[in-house]
Amino acid sequence: MANISWQEVRDEVLRKIEAEEWRRGELIPGEMELARKFGCARVTVNRALRQLSEEGFVNRKRRAGTRVALNRVQKATFDIPVIREEVEAAGKHYSHEIIRKQMVAPPGGFAGEMWAAEKRKLLHLRSLHYADGKPYAYEVRWVNTSTVSRIVDVDFSRISANEWLVQNIPVTSSNFAFSAIRLKKSEAKLLRAEPGDAALCVERATWNLTGPITSVRQIFKPGHTLKTGSGAS
Repeated sequence: MANISWQEVRDEVLRKIEAEEWRRGELIPGEMELARKFGCARVTVNRALRQLSEEGFVNRKRRAGTRVALNRVQKATFDIPVIREEVEAAGKHYSHEIIRKQMVAPPGGFAGEMWAAEKRKLLHLRSLHYADGKPYAYEVRWVNTSTVSRIVDVDFSRISANEWLVQNIPVTSSNFAFSAIRLKKSEAKLLRAEPGDAALCVERATWNLTGPITSVRQIFKPGHTLKTGSGAS
C-alpha cells in the first residue's frame, strides 16, 4: 500500500468535487474502488469520506454509498467541555464523586450504538459534579473498554472520567444533542431540585479511528446556562 494519508485522500476527493468531476448529487466510487485508485487501505478512504461528510461536502448512507451533497450544509463543531474548567472559570471550587462504577452489559438497543455485542460489558459510570459543594451536573456515562482499555485502572477520586477522556483519548468525530427535560424524582434528589423541574440535558457520543469511545448524558441543575464556542471536538 502507498504511504498516503487520509488528509491527502480527502483533499483529492474534494478537488474532484470542486472541479465538478463528480457533480452535485452524483454517486461517487465506493471505498474499495477508491482504495485501489489511491493505492491505500480502505480504512484510510473511510476516514477521509467521514471527514468530508462532517464538513458537509458529501452524504453517506449505509448500503447506498456516498453522494456529493446537493447543497453543502456547514456543520457546527463544539469543543468537548471539561466541567472542572467550567466551574473554576466561574470562580467556584470544583469537586466530583462517583456514585456507581461497574462493568455491565448495556441495556437493549444501546449496544449497537457502541458497536458491541449485546453481552459485551462496558464501563458504566454515574457521577456528580459539584460547584462550591453544590450539585452542578449529574452524569451517566458508558465507556467502550475495547477502545479505551486504560480507563479501567483510572483512579476517579483524583480525576473525573470527563476530564481524563478529554486529556488522554483523541476524538475524530462526535455527535451532540441538547434538550430540555423534566427531572425525574431520582435526578431531582441528586441535583437538590424538585421533581418535574426543567433542566438542560446534553447527550454526546464520541469516536476515533479505533472505534466508539463513550456515550454520556449530562443533566445540569435547573437554571444552568450553556456557553460554548465552535472548534475542533
